[in-house]
Amino acid sequence: MGMFDFVKSVGKKLGIGGDEEAAPTADTLKKELDSHKLGTDGVQVAVQGDTAVLKGVVKDQSIFEKAVIAVGNTLGVSKVQADELQVAPDAGTAAAPAKEPTFYTVQKGDNLWKIAEKSYGKGQGAKNTSIFEANRPMLTHPDKIYPGQVLRIP
Repeated sequence: MGMFDFVKSVGKKLGIGGDEEAAPTADTLKKELDSHKLGTDGVQVAVQGDTAVLKGVVKDQSIFEKAVIAVGNTLGVSKVQADELQVAPDAGTAAAPAKEPTFYTVQKGDNLWKIAEKSYGKGQGAKNTSIFEANRPMLTHPDKIYPGQVLRIP
């Protein structure tokens, strides 16, 4: 665990102009991550080729997962390495590696209802609101998803 795949040619474009295939800089990715106000102030971001590397400690598992998708759903990023991104300890325990998250890559023709049924089973489409809420603030509207985007499945 710790290496997550994304579609390099799909995602939010950061910055103005430049090479569409070039990976964003560490500073640009850190600003994008911090713009979501997830509580990732102590997270460091580095870039190695088209891989973003996240290090530090976050408050809980949901912030870990949101940090990964916030950085990974950026144009030019094909992988996010989060081996050194840990979840904060409970009182009296040491920081621990995060649990393996469940992610889903949006396919052409998908909507949150269909994704909920694929993830939770037929007849479970109403859980689409759970998927939307789990991906806020990166998702601002339930209809604004795109093929290649990676979503958290709670």
